Amino acid sequence: MEKIRNQYLLPLSVILKSLEDKERAQQAKQYLRNQFEFFGIMATQRREAYKLFFKEYKLPEAAIFPDIIHELWNLPEREYQYFGMELLEKFVKKSGKEIISEIEFTVTNKSWWDTIDMIATHCAGDYFKKFPDEILPITKKWMDSENFWLQRTALLFQLKFKKNTDTSLFEEYIPRLLSSNEFFIQKAIGWVLREYSKTNAQYVIKFIENHQLKPLSQREAMKWINKNE
Repeated sequence: MEKIRNQYLLPLSVILKSLEDKERAQQAKQYLRNQFEFFGIMATQRREAYKLFFKEYKLPEAAIFPDIIHELWNLPEREYQYFGMELLEKFVKKSGKEIISEIEFTVTNKSWWDTIDMIATHCAGDYFKKFPDEILPITKKWMDSENFWLQRTALLFQLKFKKNTDTSLFEEYIPRLLSSNEFFIQKAIGWVLREYSKTNAQYVIKFIENHQLKPLSQREAMKWINKNE
């Protein structure tokens, strides 16, 4: 078992190790292109374990929260990062603006869609709902970073905003990324437009008419509209 430095995480490590399934772990590792190790715990089983952990051990003190997030991201098994996302989401609700540094850390380390999408739509999304004045300075910084995971987060944080979506960000950010050949950027453009089409289909149709989207982005953006014509 990987040595755990922080006492708060010791019981979590014991729980996850007890649920290990080596065959499923290998399958999960292959599914994510052999980038991460796994305990091989089913999603429903994993969520229940996290729920029971929080019920028993509550949240850690705010002073040690950054160290815990960093340790979770340094541990090899992906289930530790999944737990970290759940923990981060809970802390966003009770923390100040300083927690953006931990959001950025989790986006830019061990980055892949399986963590980024939840962090973007839940953690970053909740943060910007709580601190709307931070949207422009932070997302502009992310867009300028040339880190496509930060750029994907700048697009996806509004995924669940519905009628509160700021379409001016689409107008500013999507054109900057239209020439990108990065799959995860093309997919994010289509995904956020598709989701917003459920709120305002005419806006999305007009946006697509006025911008030269990559085929992948356009297909994704039009999925809900085409299905409901």
